Amino acid sequence: MSDFSADFELDGEPEREFHPGVAKRMAHKTVAAGALIRDPAGRILFVVPNYKPYLDIPGGIVEPGEPPSAACTREVAEEIGLTRPPGRLLVVDWTPGRGPWSDQVQFVFDGGELSSAEQIRPAADELTGYRWATLSDARPDLRPSLYRRLSLASRAVETGRLLHAEFGHLLSEA
Repeated sequence: MSDFSADFELDGEPEREFHPGVAKRMAHKTVAAGALIRDPAGRILFVVPNYKPYLDIPGGIVEPGEPPSAACTREVAEEIGLTRPPGRLLVVDWTPGRGPWSDQVQFVFDGGELSSAEQIRPAADELTGYRWATLSDARPDLRPSLYRRLSLASRAVETGRLLHAEFGHLLSEA
């Protein structure tokens, strides 16, 4: 994780709550970060979670105090045994809360192309395996919102632009 101690020092003392307790009553969003990892043929690396019925990309929930890029690195290492820093940010996507889950801000980073020398080791406590597939071939096994988000991430790889989305629908590009 990044060391922000010098930045904290420059910012000075933390601000105090004008109305004690208000910070605890504020809305809190879940933040997630994942990596779009590809093979030389352009297929995407999908993980097969043992805790949900859909494919996903390597990644997961950002811990409190952890930057999304660091969470991406940590989650990729934990889930598939690869230590690789994320590349540039491709997509920032907001998804609404549903069922027991709060709304989320999801970051998709460029995980680059995986060389044949790198060994994928799925975490047995989280995954039943992994799968290489084109986005269109994986579509039946993806939530529609993830399919939209990954379509945008693939577009961002091609265009070199950062995309902003809500529930996988493009709002803007930079």
